[in-house]
This record gives sequence, C-alpha cells and structure tokens, in this order.
Amino acid sequence: MKGIKTIYVCTSCGCESPKWLGKCPQCGAWNSFVEDAVEKLSPAEEAKSAAAEARRAFAVGGSGGSRAVKLDEMKPGDCVRSVTGLGELDRVLGGGLVRGSVVLLTGEPGIGKSTLLLQISGILGKTRRVLYVSGEESGDQLGLRAARLGVRSDGLYILTETNVDKILSEASRVKPDVMIIDSVQTMFTPYSASSPGSVSQVRESAMSFIGKAKNDGVSVILVGHVNKEGSIAGPKILEHMVDAVLCFEGEHQQAYRIIRAGKNRYGSTNEIGVFEMTDRGLEEVPNPSEILLAGRPKKVSGNCAACTIEGTRPIIAEIQALVCPTAFPSPRRTSNGVDYNRMCLLLAVLEKRLGLRFSANDVYINVIGGLRLDEPASDLAAALAMISSITDKIIPDDLVAIGEVGLAGECRAVASLENRVREVERLGFSRAVVPARSIEKRPIDCRIKLIPIKSIYELLPLLGDPQR
Repeated sequence: MKGIKTIYVCTSCGCESPKWLGKCPQCGAWNSFVEDAVEKLSPAEEAKSAAAEARRAFAVGGSGGSRAVKLDEMKPGDCVRSVTGLGELDRVLGGGLVRGSVVLLTGEPGIGKSTLLLQISGILGKTRRVLYVSGEESGDQLGLRAARLGVRSDGLYILTETNVDKILSEASRVKPDVMIIDSVQTMFTPYSASSPGSVSQVRESAMSFIGKAKNDGVSVILVGHVNKEGSIAGPKILEHMVDAVLCFEGEHQQAYRIIRAGKNRYGSTNEIGVFEMTDRGLEEVPNPSEILLAGRPKKVSGNCAACTIEGTRPIIAEIQALVCPTAFPSPRRTSNGVDYNRMCLLLAVLEKRLGLRFSANDVYINVIGGLRLDEPASDLAAALAMISSITDKIIPDDLVAIGEVGLAGECRAVASLENRVREVERLGFSRAVVPARSIEKRPIDCRIKLIPIKSIYELLPLLGDPQR
C-alpha cells in the first residue's frame, strides 16, 4: 500500500533522519533539521519509481552522448551576455546575463524583487523572448504592476503556474531566451510527495530548471525567499547548484536598495548595484556617493567622510559617531553599517593609545544610507569620528579619512588609493588623510592636499574648534 512517511532533512547538507536531531551528525549545524514528507512504497512500486527517476535524471542531464575530450580541443562556448538594461544590475552580474546560466535572487519580503524582475523582463522582451512564471500572483495582479511600471513588450510572456512539468512543457512551446521563476519555493514537482517549499521540493524543482538552462541555453532567474534569520530558505545545496547568488538588501523605511553578489561564476563578487525605489519602480543610482552625502550636516562633531571600494567603484560614505556618558554599569555599544567587533577593537585601541575614556561612555556608530562598510580602509574615518564625538571637536567638512588602524595604533596602507583620491577630488573635498606608507611607495598627482599620517596620534591636531 502506498503511504506517506515523515522524515527530517538538514537544510545545510541534506542529511536525512527518521527523527528530529538538534545537531546534524554530518555537517554539525544546530537546529537545521526540518520536517519533510516522502512516499512509502512497496518493493515493486519502489523499483518502478527508481526507474522513472533514472529516466527523468537522464532527460535532465542530457542525451547520454557525452564523451571526455581534451581541454585543448574544447572551443569556448557561445557565452553571450544579455544586457538587462539596468547598468547597476549588469555591473553586479559581471556584464549581463550569461546564456545558459542560473541566477538566484533573494531578499526580504517587499524589498522589490518582483518589481526589479518585471522591469528587466520589459527591457529584455524588446529584443529577446522572455517567459515570466509567477507562482505567487495572478495574471491580473501582474498586469496592474506592469501598467504601473510602464512595462510593454511584444516578447514578454506571462505564465501563472506552479507545476514544474507544465512550466517546462510551456517553455518548450514558447522557446524563451530568458526564463524567470517567481519564486522557487512555490514550485512543486509531482515526483515528490512533500508540500511546496519543503527541502525536497525546492531541490527537485531547482534541478529541473537548471537542467533546462544547461540543455537549451536558457538564462534562468530564480527568486528565493529568506527565513526569519535572513538566510536563504530551503536547502543549502540550492546555493551550490546555481551559478550566481544575488542578495537584495535595504531598509523598508529608506528608498535605497543594494544588490550584492554572494556568489558569481561569471564575474566578481565585490561589486554592488544601488537602486532607488520610486512610484515608477526601481531607478538606478549611477553615483551613490552624491546620494549618500546629500544632507550632510555642517560643523557637527562626530561626523567624518570615508572612502570605500566596492568592487571597482570607489564610494564616499558618511560615518557618524555619538559618544555620551552612560547611566548603566556596562556602557552600550551600538553599530549600524560597521562590524560590531571591529568597532570594539577600535575603541580598545583608542582608549589604550590615546587615553580616551570610552569605557565610561555609550558609543553609537551609524553609516548613512544603509551602506555596510566591511573594508578595513574605513577604520581611520570611524576612529576620527569617535575621537571627534568624545572630545566634542569638529572635523573639517572638506576632510576625508582613508586608512586601516592596527592594534598598535599605526595607520597601515590600503589598496587602490589613487582611485579613492580621484573620487574624493571629484566630489569637491580639498583634503584627504591617507597612510604615509602608501604615498611614499607611489606618489599621487592630484589637486587636493594629502595629509600623510603614520599613527592615530597624529589625528588629534586635525580636529577643529569645539562644537558650540
């Protein structure tokens, strides 16, 4: 008799267990087991199912005529990149969508994933054939959104379906160049008895779309949900299966959105794309520095400009620090946009080397615009902002700080200093604090004044008059 049995699957490595386990015995992940349902078959039915599964895998994998060839005999494939029409997204992808690639786009609910993909579909549909598959919205809902965004295209096809077999059948009829699946967690395949969104369903559905992409040269974009911890919902193997993983970030209260590449087989993972959410959809922000510096306060302590590198693009960001006496035995430390552990390290260096009593004060650090500074080159700006706040002395508005701070208080060299200085000069700053070692090795010809320093002891003379 056919029946359903319950098993537990680790979302990190796919390990299966008949009962729930707190720690995975294979990968060691904690609280990673989720409930899943599978069919319980008789031996005859199991043999028939295994044969059907083998035939399906054979169909997905290829025709079976593959043979091993020498690397020197292989010719580069026709890896044509399709420009999406949004330069910020193309920058993150490495130049555009590669033919036959599979991209996983994730983000918080309501961040703008479907809006972005519908805009891309409208642009690509003018020159290519696009199949937009939605398992979350009806055709009328998509029509209303397309009308609001002004999306019109003869090459854009809309399909509202969740059955993977029917989607692949319709794709064989339409023969699209680009296929968008929104979202992979809503798709299901009849080969698995579990509900849509489960580990097995997400894995099987993704495998089917990946097979379609590799066999027919279709560029596939999968939309992935995130769980309450912020990681991608479903099995961890999903990230290994796709060619690129893009993370859509941003605060719902702010209009700016950032796309980062967590994985990219066809480009860099250091690039970011910046968008602004408007009533007409997502608009590109080709110059994020000007947006991030808009509304910057003048003659206020604890405010310093920093220059960070995101991929090949230098970006000027604003770091704000607030240091005030604490009313608690243990002072508070709050960091937004700067790594918390990095902030604590800088506080320890400043207190040890300069004798500033941060241990008796609450410290708050914030990066304007929702940008996250993970690069050590922003250490000097963060340190200068905290020194300015605790001493209540103003940092000159035309000053930018660039450099990494070591535990001995030394200012260490950073990469791509010339590109950073060019961006600082372009945005109208007249002075830049830079590591002395960087310009000793390679002098930079520029119109702004470079202030070389060797340690944080040289930061104090840079501060102006106390805030009044």
